[in-house]
Amino acid sequence: MNKILRLLPLIIISSNIFAQTTIENDSIMQLNEVIVIDTLTAKNAIGIIPSQTIGASTFSNYSPVDFISSINQISGLYALSGALNTNRITIRGVGSRTPFGTDKLRLYYNNIPVTNGTGSSTIEAFDLENLTSVEVIKGPKGSGFGTNLGGAIILNTKQLSNQPTKLTNNTTIGSYGLFKNSLGFTHSQDDFYMTFQYGHMEIDGYRENNRFERDGFLLNTIFKLSEKSEIGLLVNHIDYSAQIASSIDQEDFDEDPTQAAFTWKSSKGYEDNNYSLIGLSHTYKASSKLKNTTSLFYTYLDHYEPAPFNILDENTNGYGLRTLFSGNINILDNSLFYTFGGELYKDEYSWGTFDNLYQENNGNGSLQGDRLSQNKEFRSQINAFATASYSLTTRLTAQLGLNINKTQYDFRDLFNSGDTNTSANRDFKALFLPSLDINYTVSPTNQFYANISRGFSNPSLEETLTPEGIINPDIVQETGTNYEIGINHKSQNDRLKLDIAFYLMPIKNLLVAKRVSDNQYIGRNAGKTKHQGVDLDFSYKIKISDKIRISPFISYTYSNHKFVDFIDDEANEDYSGNALTGVPKNKINSGIQTNFGNGLFANITHQFIDEIPLTDANSLYSDSFNILNLKLGYKNQISEKLRAGLEFGINNLTNTKYAQSVLINASGFGGNAPRYFYPGNNLNYYGGVKLTYTL
Repeated sequence: MNKILRLLPLIIISSNIFAQTTIENDSIMQLNEVIVIDTLTAKNAIGIIPSQTIGASTFSNYSPVDFISSINQISGLYALSGALNTNRITIRGVGSRTPFGTDKLRLYYNNIPVTNGTGSSTIEAFDLENLTSVEVIKGPKGSGFGTNLGGAIILNTKQLSNQPTKLTNNTTIGSYGLFKNSLGFTHSQDDFYMTFQYGHMEIDGYRENNRFERDGFLLNTIFKLSEKSEIGLLVNHIDYSAQIASSIDQEDFDEDPTQAAFTWKSSKGYEDNNYSLIGLSHTYKASSKLKNTTSLFYTYLDHYEPAPFNILDENTNGYGLRTLFSGNINILDNSLFYTFGGELYKDEYSWGTFDNLYQENNGNGSLQGDRLSQNKEFRSQINAFATASYSLTTRLTAQLGLNINKTQYDFRDLFNSGDTNTSANRDFKALFLPSLDINYTVSPTNQFYANISRGFSNPSLEETLTPEGIINPDIVQETGTNYEIGINHKSQNDRLKLDIAFYLMPIKNLLVAKRVSDNQYIGRNAGKTKHQGVDLDFSYKIKISDKIRISPFISYTYSNHKFVDFIDDEANEDYSGNALTGVPKNKINSGIQTNFGNGLFANITHQFIDEIPLTDANSLYSDSFNILNLKLGYKNQISEKLRAGLEFGINNLTNTKYAQSVLINASGFGGNAPRYFYPGNNLNYYGGVKLTYTL
């Protein structure tokens, strides 16, 4: 805590993290261009206790390329980014032990589940400029959103349906050869709404072998069939290619953080992805007391990744259904509000590996050789859920929730035969996961809430395999119970907002991914952890004069996560009592948004990340760091139909050398030092022009 007190003079405070209703003539938020998210909307996702939502106000603090910095403004969440295509999101410490990527939470896109059959989510598959808000449910308290131990993230593209017909174009250029362009068209009439976005981005990157290029489009339409019924179509497609610099060791990080890992540079390693999502939804309002929304969806991923140790070629076809009924019935003098529904997700995952002959390719990078494996997996997950809330008094409301999860894997080895064939299936037991929420209104400006909820995390199918490729029947799901209390305060003039949450979540059957070779991780249940901490968010709106307004904020996360019972039998080490690997104890995001009137604004943001334990023995830590960003902008109505905006930003203003992501428990192979660090970008710049033409 003394470290935090020393840092407080450095903290520069910024805007309302919840992106709540803004001042009507605030030029930072153009109300005729973007949807404004209110916390009441956020609460509807899980009932009577709050989730946390960011929108245009938070997005405006950063470059349109920088999705990760935007979501890092959410307390309790920490997103690590090794590159634009290499991100790992942890919520309250859950997911920190995953070597690569994001799991142990559930990701939704306009309420359509886009987490695959083994629980992996790829947030880099979505363009920040297509989103109007991001909602985060921390922990397993969202009964209707999977009850994963990490919680859920809901990406929302929906805009106000009564907007005028308009064309928008936003062009951004910057350091490392950055070029990004987003072209949009929006049209609405009485019974029809449509928005279409096309985006292209390319950047060479700060490091060697770090180029990223992406194209994508989003189509979102709504047809109003009657006063009670409407149908919607969502099509999202992303095509991107990304070179991989990978992690580097301490010596290389200190000497030259721009260098790529030697083998990845030599093989010119990269990944190539085509991702598509198609969703068809129907909403029917039977009466003021009953409503149903049902969605059918299909996802497709084609992934090709030449790595130094092999070449991975895979594709996934996923499909499913989600239905939600909501309504209310009168009981005594009050109404009982209820939801119930279900979610079915199935996917077919085909993957194979090939020898990489890059060392025989005369310096031309990866070259596909003989096939090493060929596999197919059929994965399915069913979630059934229900909630019921009732006001026991004028101040006290209670909500009961239940989620039932059933997961199954079917693995087929199509390469080996006879005794060497490793085909098998795994059918996990059904889990019943209840929750209880209490909300007490202390006064019109103060609310107290409490939650008790059960959650789980599935191992991936690969984690259930032994080093010989045989399914290990002893691997079970992680389970835990979340205990949480919180206070929400909002002043009567809506200027000051303060939210504090205290939580404790013991987790048993901890899933540990152990590295057994350069390209293989094996899972096992290794003990218990205790996740406990505090999430705090404060914001305040200050009117300096008729034209000048400032909105400071601070988001603080305190994480005191521990191994309760963790013995590494192979290393003959007892790590019980050690800090959980991969999680900073303290995280601060802060800044200030200033609106000078006449369309001129300035945003300053600051981030502090505490040191992170890199090994289970807590024998090695990453260095703590502070990052400072600045963004200036000007927006003006050129004519009745044309509006223009200019933006300029500087990231990492102090040119700090830091690790934006880390790899825990890294092992060195072939006599090489362990590679723990993904360097963050140095001092860099960007600028943009946005034009909006109303037809």
